[in-house]
Formats: sequence, C-alpha cells, structure tokens
Amino acid sequence: MTGEIRSQVDKVWNAFWTGGISNPLEVIEQITYLLFLKRLDENQTRAENKANRTGKPVENPVFPPGVDEKGRSYQDFRWSKFKNFSRDEMYTVFAEHIFPFLRTGLVQLANGEESSYAQHMKDARFTIPNAGLLEKVVDIIDEIPMDERDTKGDLYEYMLGKIASAGQNGQFRTPRHIIDLMVKMTSPQPMEAICDPAAGTAGFLVQAGEYLRQQNSNLLTSSEQSRFFHHSQFHGYDFDSTMLRIGSMNMLLHGVENPDITYRDSLADRHGSEEEKYDVILANPPFAGSLDYENVAKDLLSLVKTKKTELLFLALFLRLLKPGGRAAVIVPDGVMFGSSTAHKALRKMLVEDHKLDAVVKLPSGVFKPYAGVSTAILFFTKTNSGGTDSIWFYDVTSDGFSLDDKRTQLESSDLDDVLARWGQRKTTEADRARTDQSFLVPKAEIADNGYDLSLNRYKEVEHEEIDHKAPADIIADLETLEAEISIALSDLKDFMS
Repeated sequence: MTGEIRSQVDKVWNAFWTGGISNPLEVIEQITYLLFLKRLDENQTRAENKANRTGKPVENPVFPPGVDEKGRSYQDFRWSKFKNFSRDEMYTVFAEHIFPFLRTGLVQLANGEESSYAQHMKDARFTIPNAGLLEKVVDIIDEIPMDERDTKGDLYEYMLGKIASAGQNGQFRTPRHIIDLMVKMTSPQPMEAICDPAAGTAGFLVQAGEYLRQQNSNLLTSSEQSRFFHHSQFHGYDFDSTMLRIGSMNMLLHGVENPDITYRDSLADRHGSEEEKYDVILANPPFAGSLDYENVAKDLLSLVKTKKTELLFLALFLRLLKPGGRAAVIVPDGVMFGSSTAHKALRKMLVEDHKLDAVVKLPSGVFKPYAGVSTAILFFTKTNSGGTDSIWFYDVTSDGFSLDDKRTQLESSDLDDVLARWGQRKTTEADRARTDQSFLVPKAEIADNGYDLSLNRYKEVEHEEIDHKAPADIIADLETLEAEISIALSDLKDFMS
C-alpha cells in the first residue's frame, strides 16, 4: 500500500481511539461493518450497470425498491447516498435502519446465495458511540481508493497488523511471511479443499487464495474452478463470533465471494461429517488454551488421550485430512520432545502411521510482541500406511526481522533458502552434514530416540580444529617457564636484601 493509504487507515484508527474505542478487535469490527456496506453498494451498482446493458431486471438486488418496517427507503442505506447525510441523520439512519438491515434484513432480502459474512452479522453489535466519530470514519473510508482487490486486501491486512496483544484462549496473529512460507511449501492446487480449523482472521486461507491466483492464470476463467474457488475451496472454523466476522470480511476483500467460515468448537464437536474431507490443512492452533476436557470430542480422545490442545489439534488434523492430504502446522517446541505418553504416541503416529515430511525450527522471537514461545512448523502427509523414510530438518535463525519486541525488518532472511532447500530434499539435501542448517535424519534413528523430533537432538556443532603442541614440547615449555620464574624470584630476593 502507498504511504497515503496507510496514513488514511491510521487516521481511522486514531479517530476510534480518541473516540473512546481502544480494543483493536472492536475497532476492526466496527470498520468492517462500514466496509461491508460500501461493498454491497458497489456490488449493486455493478448489477444495475449490467441490467442497463442487457435490458433485464437487476438480479438479486441487495437494496430493493420500497421501505423498511420503520418507513425508511432501502435506497437510503446505500453507501453512495448514506455518506452524504448530515452528521446526526447519518448516525440515526445507520443505528436505527442500516445496522438492523445488515444484521437481519439483509439475509431476508437477498434472494441469491447468502454469504458467510451475512450469516455472522446476526449477533453483531454497533458500538460507535456518537455521530461525530461515525461521520469522521465514513469520510476517511470514502477517501480510500478500494477499486482493486489487492488494495482492499492489503488495507485489511494492514488493519489486522494493528492487533497488538494476544487474544483469549491462546490466540495470536501469525506473521504474514510465515504464513506465506507455509502456503508455498504445501503448494495448494485448484480443486483442492483447504481448511484451517483455528481460522481466526483467516490469514492462512487468504494467503492460499492469493497463491492459487498467482500460480494458475486460468483459475477463474474455468467456470468449474471459479465456482469451486468462490464457494467450496476454503473452510475455516472458529468459536469466536468476532473472529468469524473479521475472517469472513478478510476473505471477501481478497476476492473470495462465499468462503465456508463457520462457528465451531473444533475440539468439542464430533467430526463425522468432516472426516477425510480436506486436501490441505494450514493452521496455527492455540497453545495451552483453555480446555473443557469433558466436552472434548471422543473421536479425538480415541486417537490421543490428553488435555494438551496442541496435541488434540494434531489429532484433529489427521482426522480431517483425506488420505494423501497434507498439512503445515505451527506447534510449540514441547510437541517435539515432550515425554508424556500422549506426546510420544502422537509423534510415533505421525512417523509410523503417516508420512512426516519436515520439521522447520523457528526462532523464539517470531511471535513477539504477542509471545516469546519457541515453535516449529510440522509438515506431514496423511497416508494411513506409513511412508516416512527420512525427515527433513531446517534450523531457521532469521525470519527477516529482529527477534525483539520491535521486530524491525532486516536485510537477511532464511525463508527463501528454506523454500529452495525444501524443493531439493530428495536430491542434494541428502548429502548435507548434520552441522549444516538443514539435513535429513533417517526414520530408524528417530525411532531409536523415542521419536524425539527436537532439532538439537540431531544437529551437530562444527568444532574448529586447533593446532596443539606435542605433550613433550608443552612440558619443556613449562620447565623453562619454571626456571625463569625461579631466577626472577632469586633476583627479587637479592634486590630486597
């Protein structure tokens, strides 16, 4: 984004802060309602232009003729008209007419397919406290050019980047460049169903969509692929209604019309209807999140009996993946070497029953300022029949940013090298020494070490060779030194006397 657009977003943000709304998620949520209204008006304008060209009626008008139950014209709800109202009228119309319309009337009035965002508006709350703040925010948003999908998406990502503290249940936002690496390494393809069962703001799904567009120039020209992309390719679960609205809007602004962003407690709900449904899973599930053990789905506990959310999520991913499906998952270091029965059983399951492809160790500052937890990315393929022959390890020492709370951008980064070496793991990587930044470890050695997957268990430190004197020469030197000290002490004694 240009500096001017960033400046406009900062103005919106500051307006909310000075207006008394300081929770970053609440700020984003309130902005999201206005962006959604603006988008609905743009969609209807396009539909009207099409109708004028074809001479046919407007298809599925969001803003139909007539008035709402309070007597206000639906045409007054359109951004192009609403933005020009006086301050007080604007606030009254939005609070008493537009917002109820977005919450409930929109679902009833749209004859076409209901978007996931419309579904999640049903329990939304409008919390902008006064007319002055609403007018200021509307004026600034209206000045931001949002004609291009990339601009809309980047704008929303920039806003999400302002979430500066960890959420509840262990949630925090995954850095965009880490998501990008994981997506590229899993390489999702057209017509593959992609899922994030801990979706949050839908960053993984958004980046998977961008990757698909970049890698497949005819993705949206094929009617079958286009419909699948907009309606069936992307699936995200969360049990936070605010996250569902934000995640759905993030997908919409990145050009995915109707993603499956669904309310679900991934660890509590049974997964019969979802079992073996997805080709790709990309996730950063909560670590050490709050867990009601009594409500954990029995089909997960049958795989791994534990209260650790990170282990239960890994069991869930194995349940959801199709045979041949692949996953990239961020886990805390404890998963790699934990000594509990559940830890060992889960690691053995990945290595022996499926195909564990790689362990990419991340530096401990990657998630600052949210958390300093040390993590790794696990890459695995569900096979139900083994297939692990050797596991590829990479020790990331720099992700391109400083590892303190400031996370200042640096000139060097290992991430491009990770991707390049990942592509060579079946060829030249096999020849690398354990002292290198990446190397392969045979499955048998992993098994012999109790399925320990911590990189330091297998990495070797390269020792610098130092030339040493022969022992006889060292003794001779010491004897010479002893004689010199003796003479010096004798001279000092004579001097003192």
